[in-house]
Amino acid sequence: MTRPDAIPRAAAGLRAFLEAGSHGDMDWMARNADRRADPRTLWPDVHTIVMLGVNYGPDNDPLAILNERLRGAISVYALGEDYHDLIKPRLKALARMLVDKAGGDVKVFVDTAPVMEKPLAQAAGLGWQGKHTNLVSRTHGSWLFLGAIFTTLELPPDPPEVDHCGSCHACLDVCPTAAFPAPYQLDARRCISYLTIEHKGPIPHALRPAIGNRIYGCDDCLAVCPWNKFAQAGRETKLAARATLRAPALAELARLDDTAFRILFAKSAVKRIGRARLLRNVLIAIGNAGDASLVPEAERLLEDASPIVRGAAIWALGRLDRARLKMRAAERRAAEIDADIAAEWDAACAE
Repeated sequence: MTRPDAIPRAAAGLRAFLEAGSHGDMDWMARNADRRADPRTLWPDVHTIVMLGVNYGPDNDPLAILNERLRGAISVYALGEDYHDLIKPRLKALARMLVDKAGGDVKVFVDTAPVMEKPLAQAAGLGWQGKHTNLVSRTHGSWLFLGAIFTTLELPPDPPEVDHCGSCHACLDVCPTAAFPAPYQLDARRCISYLTIEHKGPIPHALRPAIGNRIYGCDDCLAVCPWNKFAQAGRETKLAARATLRAPALAELARLDDTAFRILFAKSAVKRIGRARLLRNVLIAIGNAGDASLVPEAERLLEDASPIVRGAAIWALGRLDRARLKMRAAERRAAEIDADIAAEWDAACAE
């Protein structure tokens, strides 16, 4: 538990992050900046914030799949059911119990409102924000979902957690795209999680090779945290990895239509990015796979209805079979009406 005024320095940090443009095209962060910086602007009546965490630690090495180039790597947090759907009902039940026993009024939040959950979690003693900017716990490592209960009750605050990162910089060194300009600073524009989930447009050419086979999120900086040695695998049945999502074949993912996409990712966080963005990511992974067996998948998607898919298919085919790319360019480039995709053809053929 913590007070709503317990994170006075968070506003300056958020402002610097936004002024540097490090939020990329996450415009919603800038729109709600004032509300994020002070919980009382979200709800003036709040007196205490109860922060809670749910362990989602993996039961195997989440980085092992990066060596399986024909399969897609999905972030640990998205391998089971969408955590929003699991945590929010529990928060509501706990909040109702709090009201029944102690009175007052409550509001609950799970990553869907302008709440700075990680600074508040540190202020409440759940953990500390590590050099990778994520919350680290001495008992759960870097694997915690967070939720918040705002209440009008005056409850005794817990002592804040202190930073235990020490001289370690493993999370900074492992980042494939150098997304950390300095410890405790993240440039989302270079972060694979941002690029594969939040970013709506084409992924910058210079960063595509470093993405490897990561098709939804990236666990590298979390997985190498030494504090994970104290964490146990998450025991939540609904958070457990589905067999169909553990290591899906890129070729099979590339064949998903809208209906098959919705079926495969039902109740999964992945469904929120839609088929087009997922296939964009899959095609980047196909281009990085270096396996000629995937040429037909990339070539077929040159004619996809989505421009973002067509653009990624051009790049993937160029990486796998340049002769085939140039042959297809002769027939497809002139017919392309989207200026960005025409530019993809020009860039791919010029390499």
